[in-house]
Amino acid sequence: MLKQFFIICSGADTDILEACSKGEQNKYAGIGATVFFTALMATLAASYALYTVFNNAFSAIFFGIVWGLLIFNLDRYIVSTIKKTGHFVDEVIQASPRILLAIIIAIVISKPLELKIFEKEINQVLLEEKNQLTLNNKAQIAEQYNPSIDALKKNITKLEQEIDSKETEVNELYNTYIAEAEGTAGTKRVGKGPVYKEKRDKHDALLAELQLLKKEHKEKIKTAELNIAQLQKNYQTQVDSTQPIINNFDGLMARVNALNKLPWLPSLFIFLLFLAIETSPILAKLLAPKGAYDLRLEDQEDMIKTNVTQNKKQRALMLQTDSNINDRIYTDIENDDALYKHKHQTTKELMQLQANAFLKNQTKVL
Repeated sequence: MLKQFFIICSGADTDILEACSKGEQNKYAGIGATVFFTALMATLAASYALYTVFNNAFSAIFFGIVWGLLIFNLDRYIVSTIKKTGHFVDEVIQASPRILLAIIIAIVISKPLELKIFEKEINQVLLEEKNQLTLNNKAQIAEQYNPSIDALKKNITKLEQEIDSKETEVNELYNTYIAEAEGTAGTKRVGKGPVYKEKRDKHDALLAELQLLKKEHKEKIKTAELNIAQLQKNYQTQVDSTQPIINNFDGLMARVNALNKLPWLPSLFIFLLFLAIETSPILAKLLAPKGAYDLRLEDQEDMIKTNVTQNKKQRALMLQTDSNINDRIYTDIENDDALYKHKHQTTKELMQLQANAFLKNQTKVL
């Protein structure tokens, strides 16, 4: 039962193959098994590839089965249409387009399986790429907000420096009038004299300015800090909203590109394996000697071809003969005087009837 199924998969004519030896049947059963398992591998490969695209198991399996059936039909067609002519060069020329198609199919089948086999390595490459994309994304977004944030920070620094400068000036005046009171500087007279009062008033006036300056700058600094906080919040919001796009950067094309960044030798061996599997039925038919099945098939095709050629030639001869007979018949009729006189009389009577009818119609009109 299984052998019969594989023979059907090979595309061979089962009626002809039944009359052949067991060895010939086993050869085509092996070819059919290769075709079947190649289609099975294509189904698995396509299902995985489509799962990475749709992220839905049912859709991936359904379209994977459709793809597997398509590959099965193509392989079966390729193998069944190679005819053994007995001339190796002619057979190679005949099979060259099919071999090219088999190479394309092998590439299509092997690539998704490579993605699955090297999944862990591909995930590592994708992780590094995602991390780099995250850093690049943050840097690009930061370029939109950093100039405004830096300007606000510089403004805050400037305001704080003005306060510090004013505080330094106030502290210097404070030390001056204290030294005057203690007699360690200025007039060097101990006590609170006119000079002390003058310096104290100047300090108090500057202290009042400092307090007013602190109040005004504090409000400005607070406003600037709120603006900085809002800009930083907007920056983080934009980073958070774009991060899912980077996290989902693991589709089919991204994985193929990541696979290309891995060492090429393992991928080459996997491709060669599937290429060997895909082309093995074709090579088997090319390298195998002309067997009983090929002879019987050629005999059947020659029989049909001969029969069609004979029928076509017979129909042409019958047509030519019939035409010659008709020509002779009509030539004899043309030379018959009795037929001529009869047709002459009939035509004359018909023309008289037409003339009478025309006269009658004209009389009615008048």
